[in-house]
Amino acid sequence: MSGIFGVISKKHCLEDLYYGTDYHSHLGTQFAGLAVFGKGLQRKIHDIRGSQFKAKFHEDYKNMEGAKGIGAISARDEQPVVINSKFGPFAIITNGYIDNAEKLAKELFKEGKSFSEVTSGRVNFTELIAKMLIRGKNIVSGIEKMFLKIEGSCSLLLLNKDGIYAARDRFGLTPLIVGKKGKDWAVTTETSAFLNLGYKIVKYLEPGEIVLLDESGIKLKRKGAKTNQICSFLWIYTGFPASCYENINVEMSRERCGCMLAKSDTIDADMVAGIPDSGTAHAIGYSMESGIPLRRPLIKYTPGYDRSYTPVTQEQRDLIAKMKLIPILEIIKGRRLVFCDDSIVRGTQLKNYTIRKLKENGAKEVHLRIACPPLMFPCKYNYSTRSIHELAARKAIKALTGSDTKNLSKYLNENSGEHKKMVEWINKDLGATTLKYQKLKDMIAAIGLPENKLCLYCWLGKEPKNGVKNAKRK
Repeated sequence: MSGIFGVISKKHCLEDLYYGTDYHSHLGTQFAGLAVFGKGLQRKIHDIRGSQFKAKFHEDYKNMEGAKGIGAISARDEQPVVINSKFGPFAIITNGYIDNAEKLAKELFKEGKSFSEVTSGRVNFTELIAKMLIRGKNIVSGIEKMFLKIEGSCSLLLLNKDGIYAARDRFGLTPLIVGKKGKDWAVTTETSAFLNLGYKIVKYLEPGEIVLLDESGIKLKRKGAKTNQICSFLWIYTGFPASCYENINVEMSRERCGCMLAKSDTIDADMVAGIPDSGTAHAIGYSMESGIPLRRPLIKYTPGYDRSYTPVTQEQRDLIAKMKLIPILEIIKGRRLVFCDDSIVRGTQLKNYTIRKLKENGAKEVHLRIACPPLMFPCKYNYSTRSIHELAARKAIKALTGSDTKNLSKYLNENSGEHKKMVEWINKDLGATTLKYQKLKDMIAAIGLPENKLCLYCWLGKEPKNGVKNAKRK
């Protein structure tokens, strides 16, 4: 996942743009960039692997000038992309994943188009989106046509002389929220970026909605759909605790998840802990409901290490997981622990760098409680898991049956014997004392939206439906 942020100001916008973009650093570890429209378009991009956004851009933002700008923290591609087109020059940033990118790129090659932004031999998704939308009669029609061609998702911000065009993907899988501070306007992936900068939420964009932010305010360019299917994983893991999506706070949802886990549990333990940081709120909820004390046997060394989920390579993920969690022997030794975590994706980090640390430091029992059901399908809509073979649940199914693609329906049924065997295999592989996953209905209840307004593809393999197609433009 990536994070995108934009500002329209009556004066210099760079300070708010700098800090607002930085508040998305939990969403990407590859590249970051800023673009500002002043006397012309200015752009700065840096590789932020092994460094922090603030350090890389500290001097840049002081030397850039303009009253409107956009910024991105990217999990995959270098952005913003700057294009000089028939619509005039513009800069664009995106959040999402284009599942049919290779096919679309080939279509553009046949039309004589070329790509200049290439990362590790791949077509840059943001440049692909830019080249697709300039096929339209204008920017809005170009975005509409692009929405209908892509498989996957794409929310975007486009900066030009008019202001900032903000478009949320047509299924509402990723959020975009507009805020206001005095006469200044901003748009963000994470509402936590607004809080310390003084912006108040004005509007959660609807799926497929396109608006233009300019000096006079917000202008509707295309109506959105009322039916959205936003990514459930935002509340379970990827979102920042202080953020709200669809007016539902992340931290509160995670506490409710923990409460749900405790309500269906009968384990006796000495303490509850969360795998920091994203497991912490789940553990708080578990402790509140169960009455078992909350403690911190593992401490995350925050200053030097990012999230272990976001780096692209397994080697990077493993290194971060190994180094960032520091055990406290005096709390762990001889005790029975309930450990809450947001999810089990691959399982390698839990097995090698969490459970092993706890056992080596004398934990008597380690009971894993996971805030969502087993992940069964790689995400098609954002840049996270890309292969079924890396998912812990599919590894278990293959070990039990010889295939990780056949007879999945039995394993999707949480009450089946096959599902129970799958969980038992994962638990044995991890080396925990017990393992229990959240029920799907309980996870949905903890989030607080109806099932038909959530994307549950990771667990059910069902693609979102009713994405906006033909809503009328203003």
